[in-house]
Amino acid sequence: PVAPPPPPGPPARGSLSLHRAYLRSPLGLLRLGQLALGAAFWVTVAAHKYEGAAHFALFAAVLVWLLTLALFGLSLLGRWGLVPWLGTRWLLTNLVHDLALGVGLYAAATGIMGYKAGRKSYCNLPGYSQHCLYGAYLSASVCGGIAACLYLFSGLYCLSRRCRDQRDII
Repeated sequence: PVAPPPPPGPPARGSLSLHRAYLRSPLGLLRLGQLALGAAFWVTVAAHKYEGAAHFALFAAVLVWLLTLALFGLSLLGRWGLVPWLGTRWLLTNLVHDLALGVGLYAAATGIMGYKAGRKSYCNLPGYSQHCLYGAYLSASVCGGIAACLYLFSGLYCLSRRCRDQRDII
């Protein structure tokens, strides 16, 4: 008797390679800036003593940074099709991420850190001998504000592509 052929294996995937066109696109460059400023924000906050609402600011910054890293990685490898349901709507996914999460959470985190910097502004006087968090809070606030602007720009870029009936991110 002849044995039946084995069942077919999973479809072979192509090797992983960088999607260089994405890396050179406005969205790819904005993502790199968002990742750099986001990391500067949360490292600055996490490296210093923080309390109260700064916990939310740190949570928001890390959450958005991790999601941005995931979007950047999937886009750079051209593998957004692997994400169920969202992969077919990748431009819309990027748009919602940038405008709702990026701008919204970074604006809130920037406001919190700016408020905390204002509350600590007395300690930057000459002769003040205690540890001063003013510089750290102000630095985080500036990084967060610039990051929120970058998210706004990338959201507007995705929105303009969507309004022109383009379905891809580049």
